[in-house]
Amino acid sequence: MNYPIQIKKHPFPSLLYLEWILLAITALTAVIPPPLRRFRPKLPELTICSLFPDLSICNLLPELSIYSLILFALMGLRLPRSSQNYKVIYTVIEILLILITGLFGERFARLFPFLYIILVTRSCLIFNLPGRLFVTSLSFALFLFTTQLKYQLFNLQASSQAQEKFRFLTLNWSLVFGLSLVFVLLMMNAVLSERHSREKLAIANEKLREYAMRIENQATLEERNRIAREIHDSLGHSLTALNLQLETALKLWQSNPGKAETFLATAKELGSKALKDVRQSVSTMRSNPLQEQSLERAIASLAENFHRSNGILPICQINLEYPLPPEINTAIYRITQESLTNITKYAYATEVKLELATIRGNLRLIIQDNGRGFDLGQNTTGFGLHSMRDRTLALGGDFNINSTPGSGCKITVNIPLMRLR
Repeated sequence: MNYPIQIKKHPFPSLLYLEWILLAITALTAVIPPPLRRFRPKLPELTICSLFPDLSICNLLPELSIYSLILFALMGLRLPRSSQNYKVIYTVIEILLILITGLFGERFARLFPFLYIILVTRSCLIFNLPGRLFVTSLSFALFLFTTQLKYQLFNLQASSQAQEKFRFLTLNWSLVFGLSLVFVLLMMNAVLSERHSREKLAIANEKLREYAMRIENQATLEERNRIAREIHDSLGHSLTALNLQLETALKLWQSNPGKAETFLATAKELGSKALKDVRQSVSTMRSNPLQEQSLERAIASLAENFHRSNGILPICQINLEYPLPPEINTAIYRITQESLTNITKYAYATEVKLELATIRGNLRLIIQDNGRGFDLGQNTTGFGLHSMRDRTLALGGDFNINSTPGSGCKITVNIPLMRLR
Protein backbone atom coordinates (compact mmCIF):
# COMPACT_ATOMS: atom_id res chain seq x y z
CA MET A 1 0.00 0.00 0.00
CA ASN A 2 1.37 3.42 -0.96
CA TYR A 3 1.07 6.17 1.59
CA PRO A 4 0.99 9.73 0.26
CA ILE A 5 3.68 12.06 1.53
CA GLN A 6 2.12 14.63 3.81
CA ILE A 7 3.55 18.12 4.03
CA LYS A 8 2.39 21.16 5.90
CA LYS A 9 2.94 24.86 5.74
CA HIS A 10 5.45 26.47 8.03
CA PRO A 11 3.90 26.47 11.52
CA PHE A 12 5.58 29.79 12.38
CA PRO A 13 5.38 32.13 9.35
CA SER A 14 7.19 34.89 11.22
CA LEU A 15 10.11 32.51 11.79
CA LEU A 16 10.20 31.75 8.07
CA TYR A 17 10.34 35.46 7.27
CA LEU A 18 13.16 35.84 9.77
CA GLU A 19 15.07 33.05 8.01
CA TRP A 20 14.72 34.84 4.68
CA ILE A 21 15.79 38.16 6.14
CA LEU A 22 18.84 36.53 7.70
CA LEU A 23 19.76 34.83 4.43
CA ALA A 24 19.24 38.03 2.46
CA ILE A 25 21.39 40.14 4.78
CA THR A 26 24.15 37.54 4.86
CA ALA A 27 24.05 37.07 1.10
CA LEU A 28 24.29 40.83 0.54
CA THR A 29 27.20 40.98 2.94
CA ALA A 30 28.94 38.23 1.01
CA VAL A 31 28.25 39.73 -2.44
CA ILE A 32 28.92 43.39 -1.60
CA PRO A 33 32.17 43.71 0.36
CA PRO A 34 32.22 46.43 3.01
CA PRO A 35 34.23 49.66 2.29
CA LEU A 36 36.80 48.95 5.01
CA ARG A 37 37.56 45.45 3.86
CA ARG A 38 40.70 46.51 2.02
CA PHE A 39 42.27 47.66 5.30
CA ARG A 40 41.94 44.20 6.85
CA PRO A 41 44.10 41.23 6.05
CA LYS A 42 42.38 38.93 3.59
CA LEU A 43 41.69 35.49 4.98
CA PRO A 44 41.45 32.53 2.65
CA GLU A 45 38.02 31.10 1.90
CA LEU A 46 37.66 27.34 2.02
CA THR A 47 35.92 26.21 -1.15
CA ILE A 48 36.42 23.43 -3.65
CA CYS A 49 37.36 25.95 -6.29
CA SER A 50 39.94 27.70 -4.06
CA LEU A 51 41.62 24.39 -3.27
CA PHE A 52 41.33 22.93 -6.76
CA PRO A 53 40.94 25.81 -9.24
CA ASP A 54 41.51 23.54 -12.23
CA LEU A 55 38.30 21.53 -11.66
CA SER A 56 35.95 21.80 -14.63
CA ILE A 57 32.94 22.15 -12.31
CA CYS A 58 34.25 25.51 -11.16
CA ASN A 59 33.92 26.78 -14.72
CA LEU A 60 30.71 24.96 -15.63
CA LEU A 61 28.62 25.78 -12.52
CA PRO A 62 29.62 29.13 -11.10
CA GLU A 63 26.04 29.83 -10.05
CA LEU A 64 25.55 26.46 -8.28
CA SER A 65 25.94 27.97 -4.82
CA ILE A 66 23.38 30.67 -5.60
CA TYR A 67 20.83 28.12 -6.82
CA SER A 68 21.48 25.97 -3.75
CA LEU A 69 20.97 28.94 -1.47
CA ILE A 70 17.68 29.85 -3.15
CA LEU A 71 16.44 26.26 -3.03
CA PHE A 72 17.42 26.01 0.63
CA ALA A 73 15.40 29.15 1.39
CA LEU A 74 12.34 27.90 -0.53
CA MET A 75 12.38 24.53 1.25
CA GLY A 76 11.22 26.32 4.37
CA LEU A 77 7.82 26.89 2.76
CA ARG A 78 6.85 23.24 3.15
CA LEU A 79 7.93 20.99 5.98
CA PRO A 80 7.48 17.19 6.14
CA ARG A 81 4.68 16.11 8.42
CA SER A 82 4.24 12.41 9.07
CA SER A 83 6.63 10.21 7.09
CA GLN A 84 9.85 9.67 9.06
CA ASN A 85 11.73 8.65 5.92
CA TYR A 86 10.69 11.82 4.17
CA LYS A 87 11.86 13.87 7.15
CA VAL A 88 15.29 12.25 6.95
CA ILE A 89 15.50 12.78 3.17
CA TYR A 90 14.41 16.38 3.61
CA THR A 91 17.17 17.01 6.19
CA VAL A 92 19.83 15.27 4.09
CA ILE A 93 18.93 17.48 1.13
CA GLU A 94 19.22 20.54 3.33
CA ILE A 95 22.70 19.50 4.49
CA LEU A 96 23.81 18.86 0.89
CA LEU A 97 22.57 22.30 -0.15
CA ILE A 98 24.47 23.86 2.73
CA LEU A 99 27.68 22.08 1.74
CA ILE A 100 27.24 23.00 -1.93
CA THR A 101 26.63 26.62 -1.02
CA GLY A 102 29.84 26.78 0.95
CA LEU A 103 32.09 24.47 -1.06
CA PHE A 104 31.28 25.76 -4.56
CA GLY A 105 30.84 29.43 -3.78
CA GLU A 106 33.77 31.34 -2.39
CA ARG A 107 31.69 34.38 -1.54
CA PHE A 108 29.03 32.33 0.27
CA ALA A 109 31.41 30.35 2.47
CA ARG A 110 30.67 32.75 5.31
CA LEU A 111 27.02 31.66 5.20
CA PHE A 112 27.91 28.32 6.78
CA PRO A 113 27.13 29.24 10.43
CA PHE A 114 23.81 30.93 9.62
CA LEU A 115 22.65 28.09 7.41
CA TYR A 116 23.37 25.61 10.18
CA ILE A 117 21.31 27.69 12.62
CA ILE A 118 18.40 27.63 10.17
CA LEU A 119 18.89 23.88 9.75
CA VAL A 120 18.65 23.35 13.52
CA THR A 121 15.56 25.56 13.67
CA ARG A 122 13.79 23.54 11.00
CA SER A 123 14.81 20.24 12.57
CA CYS A 124 13.09 21.34 15.78
CA LEU A 125 9.87 21.76 13.78
CA ILE A 126 9.91 18.33 12.14
CA PHE A 127 11.72 15.99 14.58
CA ASN A 128 11.22 14.92 18.16
CA LEU A 129 13.86 15.66 20.77
CA PRO A 130 16.29 12.83 19.78
CA GLY A 131 16.23 13.96 16.15
CA ARG A 132 16.76 17.58 17.14
CA LEU A 133 19.78 16.69 19.25
CA PHE A 134 21.25 14.60 16.42
CA VAL A 135 20.86 17.37 13.82
CA THR A 136 22.32 19.95 16.23
CA SER A 137 25.31 17.74 16.98
CA LEU A 138 25.80 17.01 13.27
CA SER A 139 25.67 20.72 12.44
CA PHE A 140 28.30 21.52 15.05
CA ALA A 141 30.50 18.64 13.86
CA LEU A 142 30.33 19.81 10.23
CA PHE A 143 31.12 23.34 11.34
CA LEU A 144 34.18 22.14 13.28
CA PHE A 145 35.26 20.05 10.31
CA THR A 146 35.11 22.95 7.86
CA THR A 147 36.75 25.29 10.37
CA GLN A 148 39.61 22.84 10.87
CA LEU A 149 40.11 22.57 7.12
CA LYS A 150 40.21 26.34 6.86
CA TYR A 151 42.75 26.46 9.66
CA GLN A 152 44.94 23.92 7.89
CA LEU A 153 44.71 25.91 4.66
CA PHE A 154 45.62 29.11 6.46
CA ASN A 155 48.70 27.45 7.98
CA LEU A 156 50.05 26.91 4.49
CA GLN A 157 50.01 30.63 3.73
CA ALA A 158 50.58 32.52 6.99
CA SER A 159 53.35 33.05 9.51
CA SER A 160 53.47 31.34 12.89
CA GLN A 161 52.27 34.48 14.69
CA ALA A 162 49.32 34.82 12.32
CA GLN A 163 48.61 31.14 12.70
CA GLU A 164 48.38 31.48 16.47
CA LYS A 165 46.09 34.46 16.18
CA PHE A 166 43.86 32.74 13.64
CA ARG A 167 43.72 29.65 15.84
CA PHE A 168 42.58 31.76 18.78
CA LEU A 169 39.86 33.40 16.68
CA THR A 170 38.77 30.02 15.37
CA LEU A 171 38.42 28.60 18.87
CA ASN A 172 36.41 31.61 20.02
CA TRP A 173 34.18 31.48 16.96
CA SER A 174 33.59 27.76 17.41
CA LEU A 175 32.63 28.28 21.05
CA VAL A 176 30.25 31.11 20.18
CA PHE A 177 28.73 29.08 17.36
CA GLY A 178 28.23 26.03 19.62
CA LEU A 179 26.55 28.17 22.27
CA SER A 180 24.38 29.72 19.57
CA LEU A 181 23.22 26.30 18.43
CA VAL A 182 22.40 25.30 22.01
CA PHE A 183 20.52 28.57 22.54
CA VAL A 184 18.51 28.07 19.34
CA LEU A 185 17.73 24.47 20.34
CA LEU A 186 16.58 25.46 23.84
CA MET A 187 14.56 28.38 22.53
CA MET A 188 12.78 26.28 19.91
CA ASN A 189 12.08 23.51 22.43
CA ALA A 190 10.54 26.07 24.77
CA VAL A 191 8.43 27.60 21.99
CA LEU A 192 7.24 24.22 20.73
CA SER A 193 6.53 23.00 24.25
CA GLU A 194 4.45 26.08 24.97
CA ARG A 195 2.59 25.68 21.69
CA HIS A 196 2.02 21.97 22.36
CA SER A 197 0.65 22.86 25.79
CA ARG A 198 -1.75 25.36 24.22
CA GLU A 199 -2.91 22.76 21.70
CA LYS A 200 -3.43 20.17 24.44
CA LEU A 201 -5.32 22.76 26.48
CA ALA A 202 -7.52 23.59 23.49
CA ILE A 203 -8.19 19.89 22.90
CA ALA A 204 -8.94 19.40 26.60
CA ASN A 205 -11.32 22.36 26.54
CA GLU A 206 -13.08 20.95 23.49
CA LYS A 207 -13.39 17.53 25.12
CA LEU A 208 -14.63 19.17 28.30
CA ARG A 209 -17.23 21.08 26.33
CA GLU A 210 -18.39 17.89 24.59
CA TYR A 211 -18.42 16.07 27.92
CA ALA A 212 -20.45 18.87 29.50
CA MET A 213 -22.95 18.64 26.64
CA ARG A 214 -23.21 14.87 27.10
CA ILE A 215 -23.68 15.32 30.83
CA GLU A 216 -26.34 17.93 30.19
CA ASN A 217 -28.14 15.65 27.75
CA GLN A 218 -27.83 12.73 30.14
CA ALA A 219 -29.12 14.84 33.02
CA THR A 220 -32.05 15.96 30.87
CA LEU A 221 -32.84 12.37 29.95
CA GLU A 222 -32.59 11.24 33.57
CA GLU A 223 -34.83 14.10 34.65
CA ARG A 224 -37.39 13.11 32.03
CA ASN A 225 -37.30 9.53 33.25
CA ARG A 226 -37.65 10.72 36.82
CA ILE A 227 -40.65 12.87 35.94
CA ALA A 228 -42.20 9.95 34.08
CA ARG A 229 -41.68 7.70 37.11
CA GLU A 230 -43.12 10.29 39.48
CA ILE A 231 -46.23 10.81 37.36
CA HIS A 232 -46.67 7.09 36.82
CA ASP A 233 -46.13 6.16 40.46
CA SER A 234 -48.22 8.91 42.03
CA LEU A 235 -50.88 9.86 39.48
CA GLY A 236 -51.15 6.36 38.02
CA HIS A 237 -51.82 4.86 41.44
CA SER A 238 -54.47 7.45 42.29
CA LEU A 239 -56.24 7.16 38.93
CA THR A 240 -56.28 3.37 39.14
CA ALA A 241 -57.92 3.49 42.55
CA LEU A 242 -60.31 6.20 41.32
CA ASN A 243 -61.36 4.06 38.38
CA LEU A 244 -62.09 1.10 40.66
CA GLN A 245 -64.20 3.27 42.96
CA LEU A 246 -66.22 4.62 40.03
CA GLU A 247 -66.75 1.15 38.55
CA THR A 248 -67.99 -0.16 41.91
CA ALA A 249 -70.27 2.87 42.33
CA LEU A 250 -71.81 2.26 38.90
CA LYS A 251 -72.46 -1.38 39.75
CA LEU A 252 -74.16 -0.49 43.07
CA TRP A 253 -76.03 2.59 41.87
CA GLN A 254 -79.27 0.76 41.15
CA SER A 255 -79.24 -1.88 43.91
CA ASN A 256 -77.61 0.04 46.78
CA PRO A 257 -77.47 3.80 46.22
CA GLY A 258 -76.21 4.49 49.74
CA LYS A 259 -73.15 2.31 49.39
CA ALA A 260 -72.58 3.63 45.87
CA GLU A 261 -72.53 7.13 47.30
CA THR A 262 -69.80 6.05 49.71
CA PHE A 263 -67.69 4.81 46.79
CA LEU A 264 -68.34 8.07 44.94
CA ALA A 265 -67.12 10.03 47.95
CA THR A 266 -63.98 7.95 48.03
CA ALA A 267 -63.56 8.51 44.30
CA LYS A 268 -63.89 12.24 44.87
CA GLU A 269 -61.13 12.09 47.47
CA LEU A 270 -58.92 10.13 45.11
CA GLY A 271 -59.64 12.63 42.32
CA SER A 272 -58.61 15.49 44.58
CA LYS A 273 -55.45 13.63 45.50
CA ALA A 274 -54.68 12.95 41.83
CA LEU A 275 -55.16 16.64 41.01
CA LYS A 276 -52.86 17.54 43.88
CA ASP A 277 -50.27 15.08 42.62
CA VAL A 278 -50.42 16.57 39.13
CA ARG A 279 -49.92 20.08 40.45
CA GLN A 280 -47.04 19.03 42.63
CA SER A 281 -45.42 17.03 39.79
CA VAL A 282 -45.65 19.92 37.35
CA SER A 283 -44.49 22.60 39.76
CA THR A 284 -41.82 21.06 41.94
CA MET A 285 -41.72 17.34 41.14
CA ARG A 286 -41.49 16.62 44.84
CA SER A 287 -38.56 14.41 45.82
CA ASN A 288 -40.08 13.19 49.07
CA PRO A 289 -43.57 11.71 48.56
CA LEU A 290 -43.66 10.67 52.21
CA GLN A 291 -44.30 14.31 53.17
CA GLU A 292 -42.37 14.22 56.45
CA GLN A 293 -43.94 10.89 57.42
CA SER A 294 -41.91 7.91 58.59
CA LEU A 295 -41.58 5.04 56.15
CA GLU A 296 -43.65 2.80 58.42
CA ARG A 297 -46.49 5.31 58.52
CA ALA A 298 -46.35 5.92 54.78
CA ILE A 299 -46.56 2.20 54.01
CA ALA A 300 -49.43 1.84 56.50
CA SER A 301 -51.29 4.57 54.55
CA LEU A 302 -50.71 2.67 51.32
CA ALA A 303 -52.03 -0.53 52.92
CA GLU A 304 -55.10 1.33 54.20
CA ASN A 305 -55.83 2.79 50.75
CA PHE A 306 -55.35 -0.65 49.21
CA HIS A 307 -57.84 -2.11 51.71
CA ARG A 308 -60.38 0.58 50.92
CA SER A 309 -60.03 -0.01 47.18
CA ASN A 310 -59.95 -3.83 47.13
CA GLY A 311 -61.37 -4.96 50.44
CA ILE A 312 -58.09 -6.79 51.16
CA LEU A 313 -55.96 -5.78 54.14
CA PRO A 314 -52.27 -6.49 53.41
CA ILE A 315 -50.35 -8.33 56.13
CA CYS A 316 -47.48 -5.98 56.93
CA GLN A 317 -44.37 -6.91 58.90
CA ILE A 318 -42.00 -3.97 59.27
CA ASN A 319 -38.86 -4.19 61.37
CA LEU A 320 -36.45 -1.29 60.85
CA GLU A 321 -33.62 -1.01 63.36
CA TYR A 322 -32.74 2.59 62.47
CA PRO A 323 -34.00 5.41 60.24
CA LEU A 324 -33.13 5.10 56.58
CA PRO A 325 -31.77 7.77 54.24
CA PRO A 326 -34.42 9.80 52.41
CA GLU A 327 -33.50 8.41 48.99
CA ILE A 328 -34.07 4.83 50.24
CA ASN A 329 -37.35 5.80 51.91
CA THR A 330 -38.58 7.31 48.64
CA ALA A 331 -37.51 4.30 46.58
CA ILE A 332 -39.11 1.77 48.95
CA TYR A 333 -42.30 3.81 49.11
CA ARG A 334 -42.53 4.03 45.31
CA ILE A 335 -41.75 0.33 44.82
CA THR A 336 -44.39 -0.62 47.37
CA GLN A 337 -46.89 1.75 45.81
CA GLU A 338 -46.26 0.39 42.31
CA SER A 339 -46.49 -3.23 43.52
CA LEU A 340 -49.84 -2.65 45.21
CA THR A 341 -51.09 -0.83 42.09
CA ASN A 342 -50.15 -3.80 39.88
CA ILE A 343 -51.84 -6.20 42.30
CA THR A 344 -54.97 -4.07 42.14
CA LYS A 345 -54.97 -3.90 38.36
CA TYR A 346 -53.91 -7.41 37.37
CA ALA A 347 -53.51 -9.94 40.19
CA TYR A 348 -57.08 -10.56 41.43
CA ALA A 349 -55.47 -11.64 44.70
CA THR A 350 -57.19 -12.44 47.98
CA GLU A 351 -54.09 -12.20 50.16
CA VAL A 352 -51.11 -9.83 50.14
CA LYS A 353 -48.04 -10.00 52.38
CA LEU A 354 -45.49 -7.23 52.84
CA GLU A 355 -42.21 -7.63 54.73
CA LEU A 356 -39.69 -4.86 55.29
CA ALA A 357 -36.66 -5.37 57.52
CA THR A 358 -33.00 -4.51 57.98
CA ILE A 359 -30.90 -7.68 57.99
CA ARG A 360 -27.11 -7.60 58.46
CA GLY A 361 -26.54 -4.25 56.84
CA ASN A 362 -29.08 -4.84 54.08
CA LEU A 363 -32.63 -3.66 53.61
CA ARG A 364 -34.99 -6.33 52.35
CA LEU A 365 -38.47 -5.72 50.96
CA ILE A 366 -40.73 -8.64 50.03
CA ILE A 367 -44.19 -8.17 48.51
CA GLN A 368 -46.09 -11.35 47.76
CA ASP A 369 -49.63 -12.09 46.58
CA ASN A 370 -51.64 -15.21 45.77
CA GLY A 371 -53.12 -13.83 42.57
CA ARG A 372 -53.16 -15.29 39.10
CA GLY A 373 -49.51 -14.48 38.37
CA PHE A 374 -48.03 -14.06 34.91
CA ASP A 375 -45.36 -15.34 32.56
CA LEU A 376 -42.04 -13.58 33.21
CA GLY A 377 -41.00 -14.06 29.61
CA GLN A 378 -43.94 -12.07 28.28
CA ASN A 379 -44.87 -9.49 30.89
CA THR A 380 -41.65 -7.78 32.03
CA THR A 381 -41.70 -4.81 29.67
CA GLY A 382 -44.18 -2.66 31.57
CA PHE A 383 -43.10 0.78 32.75
CA GLY A 384 -43.99 -0.07 36.35
CA LEU A 385 -41.61 -3.03 36.54
CA HIS A 386 -38.86 -1.03 34.86
CA SER A 387 -39.41 1.81 37.28
CA MET A 388 -39.07 -0.50 40.29
CA ARG A 389 -35.97 -2.13 38.84
CA ASP A 390 -34.36 1.23 37.99
CA ARG A 391 -34.97 2.58 41.47
CA THR A 392 -33.38 -0.50 43.03
CA LEU A 393 -30.35 -0.54 40.74
CA ALA A 394 -29.79 3.18 41.29
CA LEU A 395 -29.17 2.40 44.97
CA GLY A 396 -26.84 -0.49 44.17
CA GLY A 397 -29.43 -3.12 45.09
CA ASP A 398 -30.88 -6.27 43.57
CA PHE A 399 -34.39 -6.56 42.17
CA ASN A 400 -35.94 -10.01 41.68
CA ILE A 401 -39.41 -11.00 40.63
CA ASN A 402 -40.77 -14.56 40.70
CA SER A 403 -44.11 -15.43 39.19
CA THR A 404 -45.82 -18.17 37.24
CA PRO A 405 -49.37 -18.25 35.89
CA GLY A 406 -51.76 -19.33 38.64
CA SER A 407 -49.16 -19.14 41.45
CA GLY A 408 -49.13 -15.50 42.38
CA CYS A 409 -46.16 -13.13 42.32
CA LYS A 410 -43.26 -12.39 44.67
CA ILE A 411 -41.10 -9.29 44.45
CA THR A 412 -37.84 -9.17 46.42
CA VAL A 413 -35.71 -6.07 46.81
CA ASN A 414 -32.30 -6.09 48.55
CA ILE A 415 -30.49 -2.80 49.08
CA PRO A 416 -27.08 -2.58 50.83
CA LEU A 417 -27.04 0.00 53.58
CA MET A 418 -23.43 0.01 54.75
CA ARG A 419 -22.08 2.18 51.91
CA LEU A 420 -25.10 4.48 51.97
CA ARG A 421 -25.01 5.33 55.65
